[in-house]
Amino acid sequence: MSTTRKDIQRARMWRYFIEAAVDVIENEGIRNVTIRKIAGHAGFTSSTAYNYFRDLSHLKFFASMRFTADYIEDLPAYMNKGTNTIEKWLYAWKCFCIHSFEQPEIYSVIFMEDLGSTPEEFLDEYYRIYKEDLIGLPEAIKPLVMEHSFAKRSATYIQSAVDEGMLAQKDVNFAADITLMIWKGMINTVLNKRRDFSKEEASEKTLLYVYESVIHLIPPEKQSEIHVDLKL
Repeated sequence: MSTTRKDIQRARMWRYFIEAAVDVIENEGIRNVTIRKIAGHAGFTSSTAYNYFRDLSHLKFFASMRFTADYIEDLPAYMNKGTNTIEKWLYAWKCFCIHSFEQPEIYSVIFMEDLGSTPEEFLDEYYRIYKEDLIGLPEAIKPLVMEHSFAKRSATYIQSAVDEGMLAQKDVNFAADITLMIWKGMINTVLNKRRDFSKEEASEKTLLYVYESVIHLIPPEKQSEIHVDLKL
């Protein structure tokens, strides 16, 4: 019984601090987030925050996840546009690009920054607290959301393309890795302002590069079965 009470108390405190962090991010931007600001907004001290979160990166990760609700909500509809695994995967990429380039700093925190710990453990903990985020999400799509390692979850999903004769087994991990590297390169370019891309241009270029890198892995006789609208 005491363990249950502790779990309830911990979940309650997590919610206080995460919602406070969300408010700070919305009002001041993620670059201006500090433990002191979050704790003050939640009505606690910084030392109390450290009782529940290892450091600022830990708290920023969980708060940033709150900003992916629209992506998670839109993902099933995008994937339903595809008629085979590769099409569905490419439409999932389209959805991801639209949302990630809308909020590049948020998605960088989730998918690129050093968290100093295992991201999978963080994500499991997050969904134990925010179970409602998965309500209504089809079982086939949950691995795309629950598996933090983007390349790993891509490989898990496109494994079905091997059975469909659209991808060789040896190319599954390559396709997952190369497409992730393309996105990381573009998101870094946008964040560092190395190229003057609008969010729409960044999304469309990323999608084009993803498509071109994957289409050449598909047997020529199967390529005609891939029809994806890359335009936003």
